[in-house]
Amino acid sequence: MLTSPPSFSDIKRAHQRISKYIYNTPVMTSANLDVFSGCQMFFKCENFQKVGAFKMRGAANAIFSYRPEDRTNGFACHSSGNHGQAVALAAKLAGAKAYIVMPKNASIVKINAVKGYDAEVIFCEPNDESRSKTCEEVVAKTGATLIHPFNDYNIIAGQATAAKELIEEVDDLDAIITPVGGGGLAAGCALVSHFLDPNMELYLGEPAAVDDAYQSIKAGKIIPNKTSDTIADGLKTTIGEKNFEILKEHVKEVLTVSEEEIIAAMKLIWERMKIVIEPSCAVPFAAILKYPNAFKGKRVGVILTGGNVDLSKLPF
Repeated sequence: MLTSPPSFSDIKRAHQRISKYIYNTPVMTSANLDVFSGCQMFFKCENFQKVGAFKMRGAANAIFSYRPEDRTNGFACHSSGNHGQAVALAAKLAGAKAYIVMPKNASIVKINAVKGYDAEVIFCEPNDESRSKTCEEVVAKTGATLIHPFNDYNIIAGQATAAKELIEEVDDLDAIITPVGGGGLAAGCALVSHFLDPNMELYLGEPAAVDDAYQSIKAGKIIPNKTSDTIADGLKTTIGEKNFEILKEHVKEVLTVSEEEIIAAMKLIWERMKIVIEPSCAVPFAAILKYPNAFKGKRVGVILTGGNVDLSKLPF
């Protein structure tokens, strides 16, 4: 188990460990959206990943880092959906039980998906304190091993493999942009881009309504969110300490976008690329559209993080 920020060797080992449990997802382009944005974009489509999100990478790496004899009490986590689905499926593939703590207002699509992987769902109030406390109670009762959604170096190493695949497939990227919530994917992307091309710029897209990463990097210390009021349900969580320590060294800029901008960007990708993405996934594209001068004329890798949407509650 990793006890310090992953090296590139750690990330390569993680990639080998999880390769038979994940998809090497496609990279898609859109000439039409390139015209809209003024840059050349390469979309890493983790919405096509197992469980419909990049989270499968980190969960698989964390769970399969444990020896079979250490999996007997199962695994637990708290999640609004995608991490929960990933832990549920990875635990099932490892022959272990999964206990997933979910907020009462989580998407029904994500709740049903977690249950579909034979995990036990335990509901909590929709705030960080309740999620953490309820999960602690589950771990104490069951003896399960906690798989943190983001504040874990094994999770970071697993999520980093998405950027590794993107950079290895697409030559001469000038920048990568990813959403930031807890920061597992963002930290993984920061490390990989730094290891493979130190000149590559890393941008983070974040909802203005929950702009803890923006505030934290600006202040040099973690500033927790005071609200979780955003349509981007995967980005409501305050950034983790391990993630922040990595990101503050490597991030070019955190770009914030409004709820209206997130919805407009999501709709545009649905319409022009004919693929399903969730609101959290649209945040980086919304940031590119809002801040065109940062990306003008550049080759930009965009991580499309997930596509788990309740089709009965589309925002457009």
